Amino acid sequence: MTDLNAFTLADARDRLRAGDITSVELTEACLNALEGAGALNAFVHKTPEKALSQAKAADARIAEGDAPAMCGLPVGIKDLFCTMGVPSQAGSAILNGFRPEYESTVTQKLFDAGAVMLGKLNMDEFAMGSSNETSVYGKVVNPWRRADDTAELTPGGSSGGSAAAVAADLCLAATGTDTGGSIRQPAAFTGTVGIKPTYGRCSRWGIVAFASSLDQAGPMTKTVRDAAIMLEVMCGYDPKDSTSADIPVPDFEAMLTGDIRGKTIGIPREYRMEGMPEEIETLWSEGRRMLEEAGAKIVDISLPHTKYALPAYYVIAPAEASSNLARYDGVRYGHRATLAQGDGITEMYEKTRAEGFGPEVQRRVMVGTYVLSAGFYDAYYNRARKVRTLIKRDFDDVFAQGVDAILTPATPSAAFGLGEMNDADPVKMYLNDVFTVTVNLAGLPGITVPAGQDSQGLPLGLQLIGRPWEEGDLLNCAHALEAAAGFVAKPEKWW
Repeated sequence: MTDLNAFTLADARDRLRAGDITSVELTEACLNALEGAGALNAFVHKTPEKALSQAKAADARIAEGDAPAMCGLPVGIKDLFCTMGVPSQAGSAILNGFRPEYESTVTQKLFDAGAVMLGKLNMDEFAMGSSNETSVYGKVVNPWRRADDTAELTPGGSSGGSAAAVAADLCLAATGTDTGGSIRQPAAFTGTVGIKPTYGRCSRWGIVAFASSLDQAGPMTKTVRDAAIMLEVMCGYDPKDSTSADIPVPDFEAMLTGDIRGKTIGIPREYRMEGMPEEIETLWSEGRRMLEEAGAKIVDISLPHTKYALPAYYVIAPAEASSNLARYDGVRYGHRATLAQGDGITEMYEKTRAEGFGPEVQRRVMVGTYVLSAGFYDAYYNRARKVRTLIKRDFDDVFAQGVDAILTPATPSAAFGLGEMNDADPVKMYLNDVFTVTVNLAGLPGITVPAGQDSQGLPLGLQLIGRPWEEGDLLNCAHALEAAAGFVAKPEKWW
């Protein structure tokens, strides 16, 4: 039999319901796998007792014929989600020792559906990063390696722990969050599937905030079908989140017909960036051909304000982060600096934040505070908000012309080496988000599907962008692309 931890959610669900395996067996297989994967540094807080307790309860529910969608399926939870009684640090030293007395809405929905939590997953500090190198827990290592090369590669960020854990079969699926590409870029780097739903589809309550108008939770899985299963559980209206949309959640899995005949797929000319590697260009052309052969109509489209997306994002996101992270002051919870005699409240704030926040978080907080300050608010923040409106209007215009989904590259390259971007120019790292930030600025759903490999055997992903609230349609297009691409490669186990 296949190693149980290598199952997809759909396969494991069917085996559990058929009585071929138990959730306890499945959970133990995953716990054994993650115990032997310390070299990846994907899991940072393991919860084996909680996992086995949830697995036993799931087996009892299945035996009674009460088996909801995720019943008995072991998953990993990104450290950004508050989990009751379990450390929830957002990858930061400033939240050291924080154990919430409440459960985030998304994790509560997963547990209500019978999911089993194996532990908390590594991530960039406060979700600020594209390589999972800013974490207080240390870097995450991609399970993939270049051919004939042992250099450590990034799994992407900020949901790098989630991506690495799913790709290495340490868990069947994982939660991620996406503020500017933090689900889709790591999925592309690890040969997995990641979907960011429409803003407001998943509750943000109980998820540590980075940029509140951009953050959105979503699943990271092995297949598009698994993404549909998990996303349906995670979605839904939540009165505790003022941005949560009271819109019915359809049966996403039932919408996976694979039939996209008559659908119109747009190819944006502005995403053809100068200096784009030939392998990415070729993959994009292949994706276009595959969708066309599946019966879709391919049209060239224009999203004229795309070139302003990255600078607008890197004004809006740090501005919101500056506001959100002001709550970490050493007064109520988390880390508090040791004070010298005579130090007052101001010194406590300064020392606590200097010790608790890493360099990347400090950089973004300072940028955000600057663009919100008197004299610069209109020049930077307000102008960026106006650009955001224009970017959203570009998408609205394209969808009004009958386009059902938009096909783009997911990343400008395959996974790069850890440390390769750690030079004096942080903008080089920020450019990794060039294909993904527009989706967050416009609040749209986007999904990354593994579609090929580069010359060194590393996975490459394609992104599909959908209409707002039409995740089911988007997942079906992705399902057709996945079937046509036939990507089945897995990293060779070295860890």
